[in-house]
Amino acid sequence: MRRTLLVLSAILLACFGVASAQQGSTPKKPDSGEPQMTPDDAAKKNPIAPTPEGLAEARKLYGYHCAMCHNKNGDGKGDLAVEMKLDLHDWRDSSSIEKMTDGELFFIVSNGKGKMLGGEGDRTPEKVRWNLVNLVRSFGKKGVGD
Repeated sequence: MRRTLLVLSAILLACFGVASAQQGSTPKKPDSGEPQMTPDDAAKKNPIAPTPEGLAEARKLYGYHCAMCHNKNGDGKGDLAVEMKLDLHDWRDSSSIEKMTDGELFFIVSNGKGKMLGGEGDRTPEKVRWNLVNLVRSFGKKGVGD
């Protein structure tokens, strides 16, 4: 019995150690659990040029994971956003994100922001996330994001 308790305690302790180590190097906002963007994150440059193939790949993922809030056309009035009374950017108006760097958009796509829990960072390859940045930018360019 003692041996079983000892083994279970050791396993539990190891799990706590692994969980704390996996919290990653991205600092968290105090009291929110939300990752904190660093100046290095914001300064990242998009290494992926927009291509029809890349935008198509991003559009497919966007349809599954993002359109429910941001809407298919990027206007920020998806069904879930309306239901939750969220006020999201209308990406069709390029001024809504023109002051944001690609690094800032990439960070948000990867980690989420506010009520956007999680993000694509733990389930989507980096190249696809950069293509999502290209797609978001394309909504403000007539004819490109259609």
